[in-house]
Order: sequence, then C-alpha cells, then structure tokens
Amino acid sequence: MNSYSIQELKVGDFSELKKAFTEKDVLTFAEVTTDRNPAHVDKEYAGKTMFKKQIVHGMFVASLFSAIFGVQMPGLGSIYIKQSLKFTKPVYFGDEITAKITVKELKIDRNRVVFDCVAINQNEEIVIVGEAEIMPPKKEKL
Repeated sequence: MNSYSIQELKVGDFSELKKAFTEKDVLTFAEVTTDRNPAHVDKEYAGKTMFKKQIVHGMFVASLFSAIFGVQMPGLGSIYIKQSLKFTKPVYFGDEITAKITVKELKIDRNRVVFDCVAINQNEEIVIVGEAEIMPPKKEKL
C-alpha cells in the first residue's frame, strides 16, 4: 500500500486499476448493497431493456476509484471528501474496465487534492467520467 502526502503529489500524477466484471461479482454486489435491480440480476428482464442484457451496477464500477484512492494514490490514510460521476456507457458482464485517476489540482492550504476520474472499457470507450476531492494523509513529522 502507498501513502502519499500532498507534498509528494503533483498535477499530472496518475494511477490506474483494471478489473473484469463477472456475473458472480455483480450478484455479490447486489446482495451486499441490497440493490437487486433486475437490470443487473435478471437476465430475462434485462433482455427487455434498452441495454438488451444485464449490466453492471454503475456504482460498482465507480468503486474502482475508491480502491485507487484508498491503497494506491494518495493511499493509506486518505479521506474521500466528494465525488461527481457521469455514466456515459453501460458496462456488461465480462467487460474489462480500466479506472484512472489523475491529479488535477492541489489545494495545499486545505490539504485537498482534486482528481479527474475516468473509466474506460476494453474497446477504449469511456464508461464513467467524474471528479473527486480527497484529503491525503499528512506527512509525519520526524
């Protein structure tokens, strides 16, 4: 696990994470969150929707950003302050998503970092765009 303070980050720094989403993942997410929307968990129902088949929960895909912030950048000790998200394309079972966060702005006086967030599928199509504000861990004084 990483742990970067605001002094160790600069605009343009980035980190990313890849994950392929399976039906088992989605069913587990549905159980944990109690979001059992049939668009995600019922093949017959989903076939009648505009998506024509089951889709992955958007918030499940967006949780990749949280994973990056919590363990990669800024990492251990970070606090999620806010997140905006726009879901631009559906994610289907078997899709491999690359979530990428990039430092957009450093607010040194408030110990906040603003990140651009983007998730892209295996076809290089953007499925989520957004922005996050994170409070990175403070640098320990020696």
